[in-house]
Amino acid sequence: MRDLTSVVVYYLLSILLFPVTLTYLIWVGRILQAGRRSGVSGTAQGPLSARFTEHKLGTREDEPASRLMMALPNVPPLGLRLTSWPMLLAHRLTGYVPKTFRYPYEGDVPPVAEAAARITFFDAVVDCYLAGITQFVILGAGFDTRAFRLPKGAHVRSFEVDAPKTQAVKRATMAKAGIDTAGVTFVAADFEQEDWLAQLVQAGFDPGEPALFLWEGVMVYLEKEAVEATLRTIGGTAKGSVVAFDYFTTEPLVSRALYWRYGRAATNIAGEPLTFGIDSTPPSRDRVAELLESCGLTLVGQRTLGQETEGQRAWGGFAIAMVP
Repeated sequence: MRDLTSVVVYYLLSILLFPVTLTYLIWVGRILQAGRRSGVSGTAQGPLSARFTEHKLGTREDEPASRLMMALPNVPPLGLRLTSWPMLLAHRLTGYVPKTFRYPYEGDVPPVAEAAARITFFDAVVDCYLAGITQFVILGAGFDTRAFRLPKGAHVRSFEVDAPKTQAVKRATMAKAGIDTAGVTFVAADFEQEDWLAQLVQAGFDPGEPALFLWEGVMVYLEKEAVEATLRTIGGTAKGSVVAFDYFTTEPLVSRALYWRYGRAATNIAGEPLTFGIDSTPPSRDRVAELLESCGLTLVGQRTLGQETEGQRAWGGFAIAMVP
């Protein structure tokens, strides 16, 4: 009964404070437009926002994410406080945490919760595989902070690969926020135009030693040729290397559902349209395995997102692959 009361009070407060929450729409619009003008990825902020919120709610500690979020350009501190204040106030008064921001995330993953749910997936991959691997590569790193949360003294060489403009903004913002980046090597590269592995090797990466590659929230924005080329490049690294990624199927690219229509419109405004989807023909897990095998990789773990029934097809998933 007490839990039910907390839920009711939490949502009543959220409704009463909804006018304040409306500033979120203005804030997001400003970020997307500013990102398009500057060439910096606007969609990279979504995962950071989820990690920032979990940190503020006390469900997952991530001080680098909190400090980075507060220092981002084109994100006015007052606007950030106004958008997060209603939720944080309701939480502090009731103790309730919305399912989207619970950690670890449990249960079915609706599309709106994908950016938050995948935090648990990628964290689990790091915990499972990084213990036996000494090279950690975050592809399309955006505003990821995992390399800055590794235990001090960990014998891991960390690299972040990202588009030059986005990476430059991140590095400047981290310096402004006072975040120590000494343990991370930054490699600026465009997945669709450059040989990112050659630049990675030039920066000190050893292709003869296994590595853990995280590829979060990137695949959907690339052309098919760039996706396959990136997977083939990883497939050509040392035996035992691991890559973890999230993906959409072709369903979000064509669905007439309001959520996906809004998602396509928002990413188009940001100049980062949803472009690539894995064949959604059931079972979609088999389609993922086929893509990986064609690129020299073996599927070792996968979770389908969405129901696969006679009338429905999966909309995405999480996957782990290894160089055999």
